[in-house]
Amino acid sequence: MNILLLGSGGREHALAWRMARSPRLSRLHIAPGNPGMDSYGTCYPEIGVTDFAAIAELIRSLAIDLLVVGPEVPLVRGIVDYLRLKEGLTDLLIVGPNQVGAQIEGSKEFSKAFMERHAIPTARYRAFDRSGYYQAVEYLQELRPPYVLKADGLAAGKGVVICETLSEAKHELQLLLSGRFGKASARVIIEEYLSGIECSVFVATDGTDYRILPVAKDYKRIGEGDTGPNTGGMGSVSPVPFADQAFMDKVEERIIRPTIQGLRSEGIDYRGFIFVGLMNVGGDPYVIEYNCRMGDPETESVMLRIDSDFVELLERMARGDLGDYQLEESPQYAATVVLVSEGYPNDYPKGFPISYPHEPAFDSALFHSGTTRDTSGHLVTSGGRVLTASCLGSTLQEALKACYHLAGQVQYEGKALRQDIGQDLLKLL
Repeated sequence: MNILLLGSGGREHALAWRMARSPRLSRLHIAPGNPGMDSYGTCYPEIGVTDFAAIAELIRSLAIDLLVVGPEVPLVRGIVDYLRLKEGLTDLLIVGPNQVGAQIEGSKEFSKAFMERHAIPTARYRAFDRSGYYQAVEYLQELRPPYVLKADGLAAGKGVVICETLSEAKHELQLLLSGRFGKASARVIIEEYLSGIECSVFVATDGTDYRILPVAKDYKRIGEGDTGPNTGGMGSVSPVPFADQAFMDKVEERIIRPTIQGLRSEGIDYRGFIFVGLMNVGGDPYVIEYNCRMGDPETESVMLRIDSDFVELLERMARGDLGDYQLEESPQYAATVVLVSEGYPNDYPKGFPISYPHEPAFDSALFHSGTTRDTSGHLVTSGGRVLTASCLGSTLQEALKACYHLAGQVQYEGKALRQDIGQDLLKLL
């Protein structure tokens, strides 16, 4: 197949890494891509993921068979709907939901109401805008601390605030409703706090059938021991010890099936990935959030554990023909450690030269998240999350040891990373 992949981060690099191992792939094109993806296909750095007209023209000129949309922003802005109306592209195979389907991530109020309609377990909530500030404060007073506040729209993974006191919650509520995240926080969701341990479940669906991909757990806080502000993710591991068969049976029965059936019953033809962020509360799963795409940095671990033909999975999702597809998972553990710029997730310097080892072996990879080339062609830092080291191992300890060894070989000024990824799960093994 002739495939175009949209995106430029570690998630898309991991997707490209897995696609490149499929005999079904003839050519891979990536827009805009990053320097690490050059060895898997042709990158088009001049084309952004929201430049719909340029993307449509690229699809025509390259005779693309399958489009895979990596990030959420183009999906929420309606790229699928845009392309479906373009002459000659109505039959293009696409992995990614239309704009209505993407609202499961694009609007937390939409997704919470969807869960409510279909009796999918989640924390109780209410939504407020600026005019309802005093009603929002009254609702906060009904809840017990900690307090969970969420921007309704997309906020680059940073739109969730957990407050320990009522006064802090009132202050954060004012900041959000006053435009802390622009239009994304014009409405704010206030949720009941759920106490438990989180995991990420990824579902590949053709709109009717589905396959559950390897389960992962990510680490959002910048500091060790899960301290400090939230980031886009500092690491991940897969599988997750507490997500055993009994737990996953509950997830499938109470969450995944009702979600797929709910989308169908509402006339949403959803062909793509659904990321279900879950909280395990005393052995029962509750949905924290939906995403309309794969997660990052969980994808970097999940892709290492998929042994079946990934391009075949993508093609069948887009065609509405998952049917008898057999998803094969590696029994090994995968771990991912994210290398970030000093100062992230706040302001950070960039443009520092990077040195790292040659392409690792098949059971490990260095995925690029925030890199570029300077005018001399040298690899330099360009983002908060710079690289992710991902490795397989027969045990979680082995996978983590390999990750930290690989991460230690990467050098650039201001390199920072968490040293405790996966340590909480080792206690459960």
